[in-house]
Amino acid sequence: MKNAPAVYAALFLGVLAISTSAIFVKFADAPSSAIAFYRLGISALVLLPFLLFSRKRLREVRSLSRKQFLLIAFSGILLGIHYVMWFESLRYTSIASSVVLVCLQPLFSLIFALILFREIPRKSSVVGCLVAIFGCFIIGMADFRISGMALFGDILAFLAAGGVALYFITGQKVRESTGAVTYSVFSYGIGTAFLLIYALIRGDALAGFSAGTWAALFGLAFIATIGGQFLFNLLLKRVSATAVTMSILGEPVGTCILAYLIFGDVVSLQQFAGICLILIGLSTYFLWPVLKEKIDGVLHDNHARL
Repeated sequence: MKNAPAVYAALFLGVLAISTSAIFVKFADAPSSAIAFYRLGISALVLLPFLLFSRKRLREVRSLSRKQFLLIAFSGILLGIHYVMWFESLRYTSIASSVVLVCLQPLFSLIFALILFREIPRKSSVVGCLVAIFGCFIIGMADFRISGMALFGDILAFLAAGGVALYFITGQKVRESTGAVTYSVFSYGIGTAFLLIYALIRGDALAGFSAGTWAALFGLAFIATIGGQFLFNLLLKRVSATAVTMSILGEPVGTCILAYLIFGDVVSLQQFAGICLILIGLSTYFLWPVLKEKIDGVLHDNHARL
C-alpha cells in the first residue's frame, strides 16, 4: 500500500470522528427516522457545492452509466436502512451492546467480498478480525441484555452491521470509477429521500426539536458523517471495504474514551482488556502483512547473498 502511514492516519481520524455517533444519537431527542434523515440530508447539502461548482465532477455526473447510478442508489438506500436500524437499536438496548454488534461488520465484509468478488482473505486478516471482534464483545459483555426489548435492539444492531458492510462493499465497486464527492452526494441524497418517505409513512415528526437535539443532529452530520463516514468513502479508492470496516472496530475504543471525557465513565479492567484485544487485532490485520513483507525481503536478500 502506497503512503501507508498517511492512509492509516486517515483511518484513525475517521474512526475517532465516527466514535461520536452513538453519543450524539443519545443526545438527540427525536425519532430514529428523523435523526437518520437529517444526518444524511445535512451531509449531502454540505457536500453539494463541491459537486455543483466543479466542472470535472459535473462532467463525471453526466457520464454516469445506468449501472453506476443504480449501484449508487442501492448504496444510499442501504445506508439509510443501516442508520434507521442502528438508531432504533439504541432505543431498546445499551450503547455498548449496540456498538459491539454493529462492529461485526468486518466479518460481514469478509463474507460479502468472498461471495461477490471471490476475494480470499489472508489468514492474518481473519485472525486479526476475530481477535478484534472478541475484544469488542469483552467491552460490551457486562452490558448485554438478552431478553425482552433489549434483544430486539440487539437484533436490529446485528442487521445494521450487515447493511453497512454491504454499503461499503458497494462503495468499493462504485469508487473504482467514481469520485468520492459525486458518490457521496448522490448516495446521501438518495438515502435522505428514502428516509423522508419512511418518516412520512410512519408519521414521525421532522420538526419542533429542542436546540440540544438540533446541535446533536448537526454534530452527527459534520463530525460523524463528514469527518468519519465521508472520509471512509474517500479511502475506498485506496483500501478495500473490509479494511475500512475493520478499522471501524476501533469505534468502541473511541466511544469508551469519549464516554470517559464527556460523562466521566471510568474505564473498567474488563473494558481495558477489550481495548487491548481490539488493538492487537487491528495491528494483526493492518501491520502484520507489512512486517511479513519486510521480513521476507530481508530473508530473500540474505539468501541471494549466500
